[in-house]
Amino acid sequence: MATPRSRGDNTMNSMGIDKPVSETRIVVAMSGGVDSSVTAALVAEAGYETIGVTLQLYDHGAAVSRKGACCAGQDIHDARNVADQIGIPHYVLDYESRFREAVIDEFADSYLRGETPIPCVRCNQTVKFQDLLTTARDLGADALATGHYVRRADGTVGAELLRGVDPDRDQSYFLFATTRNQLDYLRFPLGGMDKAETRAHAERFGLPVADKPDSQDICFVPDGNYARIVERLRPEAHAPGDIVDLEGRVLGQHEGIINFTIGQRRGLGLGGRPEGEDALYVVRLDPEARRVVVGPRRVLGVDRLSLGAANWIGAGEMPSDGMTCSVKLRSTMAPTPAQIQITPEGGVTVQLQEPQYGISPGQACVFYDGDQVLGGGWIQRDAAEIAA
Repeated sequence: MATPRSRGDNTMNSMGIDKPVSETRIVVAMSGGVDSSVTAALVAEAGYETIGVTLQLYDHGAAVSRKGACCAGQDIHDARNVADQIGIPHYVLDYESRFREAVIDEFADSYLRGETPIPCVRCNQTVKFQDLLTTARDLGADALATGHYVRRADGTVGAELLRGVDPDRDQSYFLFATTRNQLDYLRFPLGGMDKAETRAHAERFGLPVADKPDSQDICFVPDGNYARIVERLRPEAHAPGDIVDLEGRVLGQHEGIINFTIGQRRGLGLGGRPEGEDALYVVRLDPEARRVVVGPRRVLGVDRLSLGAANWIGAGEMPSDGMTCSVKLRSTMAPTPAQIQITPEGGVTVQLQEPQYGISPGQACVFYDGDQVLGGGWIQRDAAEIAA
C-alpha cells in the first residue's frame, strides 16, 4: 500500500482519497482466488472499511470442483471463507444473465464471425468495471479495488494506467478498454508486486487460498474446449466447409471454422506436405463461404492494421495527426514500435515498424508510452493488409 501524501492543504490517504482511512469505504472484487483475497486482506489491514463482493457469473457442475475456475461454485465458497477470516462483510451478486449476454454470447458470436475473441477484456469492460463499479458506488464506496497486476498513478490531468512492475504478471493488456471515469475510481494494490510477494502475503495472513492455483483465462470453459461451448450456444457453428489454398483450390474439408484460428499449423487434417514444400498455416477465415484459407507462414506477416474507434486514456485527446508509440497485439508479446493514425471515419490505422505474424481479427491492439497505457482498440476482420 502506498504511503499518505499531500495535495495542497489536504492529506491524501494511501488510496489517494481525501479522507481519514477509518472513514474511507473500499469495495473489493473477490473472485475466490489468491490475488483478490490478498487485495481484500491488505485493504482491511490498512484500516479501511472493507466490503467484499463476489459476482456469480456462471454455474455448471464442472466449475464447482475444478481447481483454477473463477466466479462459480467452490470459488464463491473460498471468497466467503476469506472474508470471514479477515472479518469483513461479503456479498454474492447474481450476474449470470448479464455475463452470458455481455461475455459468453459475444464470445460465441465472435467465433462465428471468424474472429479470435478475448473474453477477459469484455468481462472487465462490461460486468466488472461497469456493472460492479456501479454497485460499489451504490454501496457508498469511495473506490473499487481489484487484484489485477497493473498500477494506477495520478498524472497531471488525471489518473493514469501503468503496467504492473512484474512483466510476467502484467495484466494491462486486458484493461485497455477502461475509461477515464472508471480509472478515477479503481485501485490496484498488487500492481507493485510479483506473484511470489502476493503468495507470501497470503501465507502471512493465513488465508485458506494461499496455495490455490491461478484461475484460467477463459473461466467459463471448464475443459479448455471452447469449440464445444460455441457449438452448444450456436449449433450452426458446426457447419462443414472447404479448406482451400490462396488460389482457391480445395485441399480438404473441415467441420466448422470455429475449430481454427489464424496462424494455426497443426490439426488441419491435410496430411503431410511433400518434401521441399512449405508447411501450411491458417491465414484467413471466411465465415460467409465457410472456408478456411491456408498458405505458407510468410503470408501471415502483417504490417498494417485497422481498428474500430479506439478507447483513449492518455493525456488530452488522441493526436489528430497521429503519433508514434509501442503496441501489443497479444498479452504475452513485448511491445513493438508503431505509428497510429485516426481515420476520417473515426477508426484508427496502425502501421507496424516490423511485420507481426498470426494476428487475428477480434484481438486487441493496445497502445503504450513506456509503462503507461494510452488505450487501444479491436482489430477488424477486414483490416489487416498482408505485408509484401
